[in-house]
Amino acid sequence: MCEHLQRKEQLHPLLRQRWSPRSFDPTLPLSPQQIELLFEAARWAPSSYNEQPWRYWYAARGESGFTDLLDLLVPANHAWAYRASLLILSAAQTHFKHNGKPNKHAWYDTGQANFALTVQAAAMGLHVHQMGGFSSERACQRLQLPPQVVPVVMIAVGYKGDPQILDVELRKLETPQKTRLPLEAIVTHWQGEKSL
Repeated sequence: MCEHLQRKEQLHPLLRQRWSPRSFDPTLPLSPQQIELLFEAARWAPSSYNEQPWRYWYAARGESGFTDLLDLLVPANHAWAYRASLLILSAAQTHFKHNGKPNKHAWYDTGQANFALTVQAAAMGLHVHQMGGFSSERACQRLQLPPQVVPVVMIAVGYKGDPQILDVELRKLETPQKTRLPLEAIVTHWQGEKSL
């Protein structure tokens, strides 16, 4: 237990303190410069063949596009995400530009870009909550996505709000306490076939 706590304390604070709240403060907007910096962080993520397959559609709270993006969410996410300052749809371009072949790493690379955006947000005092609960079909129709651009996740960004604004069930989930599997459950030191 103590060893686990020591490892946690040695983590970079942005990784250690990052979490995904549902309580956003609806009174605090993001500036255009803040929004641009989030996407600049995503732009610098690594990718296979430097393909950079991630694509983003976003709208800030108060813009008409915000309602369009909000309407893509399942009701359970809509119930809290409407308070976020920014909503983003992240998508992956599924074929390589240089040869037209399928890029089987497009989703992975898009996830890396999303995480770069998430860490940058944490460095700016913002919080990010990524969501798989949305309608990909409606996203493709509403945003007129080309066939080789596939929605991956939606992302809510903003300043943390008071958890008391949430209903009782959501409030129970609103805790920065993170549980993680032990390293032994996810990491194997492979030493060749003799390890078996």
